[in-house]
Amino acid sequence: MRSFFTIITSSTSIGHHLFSLLSSRRSHVLTLNLTLNRHTSPPMAATEESLRRNLAEKLSAVESQGSSVRALKASKATKTEIDAAIEALNRLKLEKSSIERELQSIVSGNGADSSVTREAFRQAVANTLERRLFYIPSFKIYRGVAGLYDYGPPGCAVKSNVLSFWRQHFVLEEDMLEVDCPCVTPEVVLKASGHVDKFTDLMVKDEKTGTCYRADHLLKDFCKDKLEKDLSISAEKAAELKQVLATLDDFSAEELGAKIKEYGIIAPDTKNPLSDPYPFNLMFQTSIGPSGLTPGYMRPETAQGIFVNFKDLYYYNGNKLPFAAAQIGQAFRNEISPRQGLLRVREFTLAEIEHFVDPEDKSHPKYSEVVNLEFLMFPREEQMSGQSARNIPLGEAVSKGIVNNQTLGYFIGRVYLFLTRLGIDKKRLRFRQHLANEMAHYAADCWDAEIESSYGWIECVGIADRSAFDLKAHTDKSGAALVAQEKFLEPKELEELVIVPMKKELGLAFRGNQKNVVEALEAMNEKEAMGMKAELESKGEVEFYVCTLEKNVCIKKNMLTISKEKKKVHHRVFTPSVIEPSFGIGRIIYCLYEHSFYTRPSKAGDEQLNVFRFPPLVAPIKCTVFPLVQSQKYDEVAKVISKSLKVAGISHKIDITGTSIGKRYARTDELGVPFAITVDKTSSVTIRERDSKDQIRVNVDEAASVVNAVIDGQRTWEDIWSSYPHHSEESEE
Repeated sequence: MRSFFTIITSSTSIGHHLFSLLSSRRSHVLTLNLTLNRHTSPPMAATEESLRRNLAEKLSAVESQGSSVRALKASKATKTEIDAAIEALNRLKLEKSSIERELQSIVSGNGADSSVTREAFRQAVANTLERRLFYIPSFKIYRGVAGLYDYGPPGCAVKSNVLSFWRQHFVLEEDMLEVDCPCVTPEVVLKASGHVDKFTDLMVKDEKTGTCYRADHLLKDFCKDKLEKDLSISAEKAAELKQVLATLDDFSAEELGAKIKEYGIIAPDTKNPLSDPYPFNLMFQTSIGPSGLTPGYMRPETAQGIFVNFKDLYYYNGNKLPFAAAQIGQAFRNEISPRQGLLRVREFTLAEIEHFVDPEDKSHPKYSEVVNLEFLMFPREEQMSGQSARNIPLGEAVSKGIVNNQTLGYFIGRVYLFLTRLGIDKKRLRFRQHLANEMAHYAADCWDAEIESSYGWIECVGIADRSAFDLKAHTDKSGAALVAQEKFLEPKELEELVIVPMKKELGLAFRGNQKNVVEALEAMNEKEAMGMKAELESKGEVEFYVCTLEKNVCIKKNMLTISKEKKKVHHRVFTPSVIEPSFGIGRIIYCLYEHSFYTRPSKAGDEQLNVFRFPPLVAPIKCTVFPLVQSQKYDEVAKVISKSLKVAGISHKIDITGTSIGKRYARTDELGVPFAITVDKTSSVTIRERDSKDQIRVNVDEAASVVNAVIDGQRTWEDIWSSYPHHSEESEE
């Protein structure tokens, strides 16, 4: 998918790039068309394959013709013969260069310099964000620590506004129960959830310096660089590298190590050899209490605090399903080699929702509110066949079973509305379904909201149907029954599945693994159990997969009984399923920065001015107040307006510096302030809108209410523009 990024650098400084200058009455913006890497690499297109084959043939022809020229010169052939051979060689070189350019355009998306321009745009955004203190490296005076960042005043304000809208859009709108749980978590909790054993990435070390790297990142970077920069590789080799990228998530430690050795990948900083890959747990370990006898971890996610409180939350909700609990808080992951700025950090803010629902009824009462939404979706079948994301109506995706159920679809729709109202570009937002190799064994379905940035497609929200895994895991470990009940108006006669493991026989057969096998047998659903019963009766034994052991075991007829019994019951007890939307707030904010950033020329045309096009909803400062010149009477009017803005709860800033009004406008545009009030009279003032630079004139006592009406969404700027006298465009000096 192609997308438009605004570049800060002027066309004169990077004149060899391709720019489009878009002019209008309201703004002059430089935009750059970039194509970014897809999350999953599709099969190699036929055009790329044929170009690689043509290039290989042309390289061979150039080499052969070069040898002919050298042979003619060595044999002292006539000048006419040598000149003709050289002309043929030059013609072949031109043809080779033409194929190289065409191939480069395909593999890098939009020409040989696309990676350079992508980096230039990213650097422009980063420089502006750091210079204006949106965020800065933590502990900067001590040279910082990779993966740790501080939010400065405008960054804190943007984050606060995003979280405030998140609470309004989800917690308040959906009547969720908000909790706030500790960051320090006992080991037993994370042992039950699987984090202690499986929350790992594969790591390699520089054998001489000990520097650590993520093994999959090194292999991924090698394959991408080879595909994009080495045009001489064969079509077969290119297909192999693309296959590696597509299946990288499935690689074991041994497979990763073998590929790293096969491709000769070495430490990027020192060029030293690397160790074999080995698992590294990403959690920060600690101990609770002075004795050090109670091990714990800094939580890697906020969800477990909600799961362990399910029983009390269910009671608080009147023992009724469905209901949702939400939490905003810090999470910690000891990333092996953090990179990509705010996108991969060691401490970050998560906002997570756990929506508990009856596994037999995953409908949603408000589904009709989102059913007609249409946006980019990327189902797994289309990923596997090499297609692109496409616009799909949400109702169609649910009705056709592409999205597993209504409740999951409802939250996908709500996430879409949340992100687009924040200011994320609809054309650079897609919902990608997890492939089979990405899905947890217990998950019914999972989708990622991915936002396109200069780094490519970035996962910012995960929306998963986690079935009943989490509550069952904590029930098993703690002994507390994390279950719900459905009471029947009249007693029902139900046929109940009864599985009775013969623990003596199972103990003799499996010894230390008996508990795992028993738990797996008891967890079978009716279809699995009755299938096992039929096979045991016909064959006497059956192969049975135990997920906690990650292997098949042989179950014999004498090891359990499976039957159905009819019972009259007054209620049904079950473990709820959970639909989990999980939001990476820092990632969303960074993508919002990129989507909001653009430049426009100053009035004199001698420089490019940076602008953040934040919606008023998330802008760090909603309004600035400028006395046109330093004057006591204008300062007094500014104070009156400031007081009115404070009463209305509008964040603002008074700027009484002696610089020109144009420079003051430029400073606030760079902070993304949507409105500026200029005091140039004692009875009336002008209000300027940031992106259009249009100005209206209003009475002093109306200024705060006009700004507040637009910020609260009561009126649009277009409505305001048509309702008040216009003021001529400001003078930018």
